[in-house]
Amino acid sequence: MTEATRRSPGTPCWVSLMVHGLDATKEFYGELFGWDFAPGPQQLGPYVRALLDGREVAGIRQLPADRDLPIAWTPYLASDDADETAESIHCSGGTVAVGPLDAGEAGRIVICSDPTGGVFGVWQAAVCPDTPAAGTPGTPVWNELLTHDTESVAKFYGTVFGYDLVRAEPGGSDLVTLRAGGRPVASLRGVGPALPRDRGAHWMTWFEVADPDASAAKAEELGGRVLEPPHADPAGRRATVADPEGAVFTIVRSAGR
Repeated sequence: MTEATRRSPGTPCWVSLMVHGLDATKEFYGELFGWDFAPGPQQLGPYVRALLDGREVAGIRQLPADRDLPIAWTPYLASDDADETAESIHCSGGTVAVGPLDAGEAGRIVICSDPTGGVFGVWQAAVCPDTPAAGTPGTPVWNELLTHDTESVAKFYGTVFGYDLVRAEPGGSDLVTLRAGGRPVASLRGVGPALPRDRGAHWMTWFEVADPDASAAKAEELGGRVLEPPHADPAGRRATVADPEGAVFTIVRSAGR
């Protein structure tokens, strides 16, 4: 960990996963992304930090045996004041589920959801992880909210985090790019009836890989599932996969790599 470098509010700054089988999950992602693991804060139960070349990329926590929560990757968005952001979330129609609370030496965190049910975290960092260079294979490179339509939720994120909202050209896809500090940091995508009924609105984390076809095949070998086969996309070649516990994520070789 290093002293916090100020990130523009709303910038994705961390991703985490809560699972039932911590050891099996470590094996899956270790083989798929080349991650190593080190113990993290244990206040809320067994927790590890995923490392790539010694630098932190994600956190994985084991659920208590009596908790049956959806298994999903959760992005954390930066805040200068977690308490103030939590109040804004509440006043804007979102739900604050956990916090604000102190997360050891790391700062203050909140777990919450937007008005459509999309779950995300808020992190007011006191210290920041020493992360790999952006775009390194095995690192998160993008986060996108999949929802029924963006009209119902774009105002919420713009109000809470002060994003500039950039809509796709008229007649194109229902896509809103969120800009913070003058640069694109995440997106909202309306998929209408294609939104899975069993999941509802949800954030999707994209991880960079060198070869999406090989990584998708590897995920299947390790007990995961390919939900959307590798295909060309304006963002690069990508696929959607699920790990053995059902956490869904995107693997991508970004355009220009």
